[in-house]
Formats: sequence, structure tokens, C-alpha cells
Amino acid sequence: MGSYIELNDTLQITKAQGFPDELNIKEHLKSPYALKEFKNKIFEFKDKPEIRIFHAPPVRVFFVQNIEGVWLYWGWIQIQELTLDTVSKTTSGKYKIIKIFTPEEMRKAEKIIHNAKNKTYFSQLPLIIV
Repeated sequence: MGSYIELNDTLQITKAQGFPDELNIKEHLKSPYALKEFKNKIFEFKDKPEIRIFHAPPVRVFFVQNIEGVWLYWGWIQIQELTLDTVSKTTSGKYKIIKIFTPEEMRKAEKIIHNAKNKTYFSQLPLIIV
């Protein structure tokens, strides 16, 4: 008998799980954020369902905001610390942002990286030039 542990290259989290309040898509589309605004800050996520292992630095992990089931690709992070709760079968941890995508890169990431089984942010919008 074995155990199931998932290896992820993407941290996809909601606001409740620890997506930073500092990142707001409407603001980013008007005036894109710069990495220097987040460079040395450590963020936390909590209670991600299932036991998950993420790539360790220096390898990047894609950073995705889950907005009511819709995925929005924000950039890259590096996982700094993981806590695996084997009783509640959740994963929590700390991460730092190492790249913020421009709005154009966010759109490209949706098309190139994304798994088609989930909805994505820009694909849900009417075609509007921002």
C-alpha cells in the first residue's frame, strides 16, 4: 500500500488560501506592477487541498490566482517553505514572487501553458483592448 503525493509546477490559490491582496488585476491592467514592488517579500498560502510537493528553488513555479474557478496567470514564484498536514491532507507554505507577467504575458500564458479543462480569466472576457 502506498501514499499519493502530487508534484506541482503551479501554485493556484484563492484569496482565502493566501493570494496577495496587493495584486489586483484591474490595477495591473491600468498600470502594470513591477517586480521591485514585491522582490524581497515573503507571502504565505494555507490549506491547499491534498498533499502537494512543489519544485524547489532555483526552479520556478507558475503563480495562478483562482477567482471562483477561473485561473489567472500572474507570473513565477519560488517556494520557500512547505508544511504538509497528513491528517487534514492539506499543504501550506511560504513563497516569494520572482516574476510578474505583463498583461500581454498573462494573456500568452493562458494560451500556451494552461490546461484546457479549467476556465481562464482572459478567455472569459469579451474582446476588449485594454
